Amino acid sequence: MQYDSDQIAQILPHRYPFALVDRIVDGEPGKWARGIKCVTTNEPFFQGHFPQKHVMPGVLLIEAMAQVGGVAILALPENRGKLAFLGRVHDARFKRQVVPGDVVEMECVLTKQRGPVGVGQCRAAVNGEPAVTAELTFAISAE
Repeated sequence: MQYDSDQIAQILPHRYPFALVDRIVDGEPGKWARGIKCVTTNEPFFQGHFPQKHVMPGVLLIEAMAQVGGVAILALPENRGKLAFLGRVHDARFKRQVVPGDVVEMECVLTKQRGPVGVGQCRAAVNGEPAVTAELTFAISAE
């Protein structure tokens, strides 16, 4: 499974400035996905976080991992056209700051699914160094 930004936009509803995955580089629909985010100094959130020292907000790193998980779930033919909502963030650990110039490598492995609710173990790293880990719960909606 590989998708560029145009193909991701066909799966996820997120648009600028909230589309936080540049590419899906590998995965298996309904099982897992691996994606990247290339962080630049032009990101709109750097205007306020923080003007004197640019650091990508942790909540946006969680959202980026959730979007990778969303692609994994919504890439299944039976889920095309549906929405995946983030329902829970559990045991999030922030281990490294993400700054302009970093390429964030994210992976979300779907570990459980019961009806429209699924759980994914997600992680983000920069140059192989862990940045964030979390368990994310998703809910799939028909619209």
